Amino acid sequence: MGWLRSLRPGTLALSGIAIAQGSALAAWHGAFDPLIAALALLTAMLLQILCNLANDYGDVRKGSDGPARIGPRRPLHTGAISLAQMRVALWLCGSLCLVSGAALIVCAVRTPGMALLFMLLGLLCIVAALGYTLGRYAYGYLGLGDLSVYIFFGWAGVAGSYALQTGRIDALVFWPASACGLFAMAVLNINNLRDIGTDLQSGKRTLAVRLGARRARRYHAALLAFAPLCLAVFVVLALRGWRGWLFILTLPWLVHQARQVLTHHTPEVMRFIFVPTVRAALLTQILFIAGLLLGGR
Repeated sequence: MGWLRSLRPGTLALSGIAIAQGSALAAWHGAFDPLIAALALLTAMLLQILCNLANDYGDVRKGSDGPARIGPRRPLHTGAISLAQMRVALWLCGSLCLVSGAALIVCAVRTPGMALLFMLLGLLCIVAALGYTLGRYAYGYLGLGDLSVYIFFGWAGVAGSYALQTGRIDALVFWPASACGLFAMAVLNINNLRDIGTDLQSGKRTLAVRLGARRARRYHAALLAFAPLCLAVFVVLALRGWRGWLFILTLPWLVHQARQVLTHHTPEVMRFIFVPTVRAALLTQILFIAGLLLGGR
């Protein structure tokens, strides 16, 4: 049970929806490949697990996961898992990422140039997963976590899985990819708002800490506004008919989530807003995928 909590299975939907969206865009172009999509999904989830394990390890080593933390207690902090065991898990998961990524490149890549590009991207993803909280210059402690989430859960996950299946990059794809990244940033920001007090005390300078609680709440509302706007731009530019607009059904929920964050200022409340925020983000993107596949070109 301790290892299951460390893997944080609830967060895997964020990496999964990015691959699903990229694969749906590939299907929209008539280039969906189930094997490549499955390998991309496996690789993305392994990278997410690697990041989750590294986050626990780095936060405990740096003292961020202390007794005052409001969020769920991690098994590494409670002693259910030792630091030595976590190091073994990090090596094992990192190795699985390399194997899965290599299989993905072998199955999907058509040219040496593209193979080199995705090899570098894969290595960068592994470094980013480990570097969020590990090392002297862990970028999660410098306020750069939001940018990383935007790039890897948005552009890399969506546009990357699309390119692997179609063999090309389409500029239009970056609109829904940006929406995916913005939603992931909103999920991260809820966590950072929850932990803003303890992070400040431990020296973890997340973007929420740097902005301050008031501006971080406004920043959250902006993320929930711009994400569906990016989807709307794509629909206007690329789709026909009303089906592409299915995602707007969740707009009242997104507005409600933004109001919740803007009006509730205690870290304890942020803990309970987290799950509805994740669900609203996922449902919006699921409806976008449905509209994309039903609407046609």
